[in-house]
Amino acid sequence: MPLPFLTADRAYDAQTDDVALPFDDHDQWRRPYRPGPWRVGTAAVLLLLASFVFIAGMIIVFAGAVAGASVCMLLGLALVAGALRLLRMGTWVSRHGVRRVGFLTTTSLPWNRTTGLRTVQQPVRWLGLPRTVQGQALTLVRQGADPLVLLTDHNADFLARPEAFDRAADTVEAWGAQYRGA
Repeated sequence: MPLPFLTADRAYDAQTDDVALPFDDHDQWRRPYRPGPWRVGTAAVLLLLASFVFIAGMIIVFAGAVAGASVCMLLGLALVAGALRLLRMGTWVSRHGVRRVGFLTTTSLPWNRTTGLRTVQQPVRWLGLPRTVQGQALTLVRQGADPLVLLTDHNADFLARPEAFDRAADTVEAWGAQYRGA
C-alpha cells in the first residue's frame, strides 16, 4: 500500500527503477551508505563529553581562572573536531575516483588507476581496534601497489549488519564498474 506523502528517497508516484547509481550529480563525493550505529553512537558520546567540558570551561571562566578555561575550551573543540572527523570516516565515491577517509589520513585514487574491486574473506580489524577476526572486506586492487581495504563487515558502519555491508559493497562495485573504463 503506497503512502500518500513524500519520502527522502523519491517523490510520490515516481518511477522506482532499480538503478545501481541513483544519484543525480556523479561529480560530488558521496558515501554510498549510511554511517553505522557504532560510529554515530561514538560520535554522540564524544559530543556529549564535549558539552560537559564546555560547561566546565564556562564555570572555570566565571571563577576567574582564564588559563584553565582556555584549556577546557581547547579540549572541547578537539572533542568536537574528533567527533566530526569520526562521522566523516569511510569510503566515498564519485565519477573521478574512490576516496578512503580515515581518522588521520585520506587516500584518493582515480578510477583509471584501479584494476578491480573484490569482496574477499580475510582477517579484518574489529571496530578498527588491533584485534582481528575473520570477516569480509571490500578491497580495491591498485595498479602496482598492494590492495586497499575500503570496507569491512566488522567496522563501525557494518558490525552486526551483514545486509548493509553487502549493499554498500555492491554499490561501490557498481560505481567502479561504471567509471573504471570511462
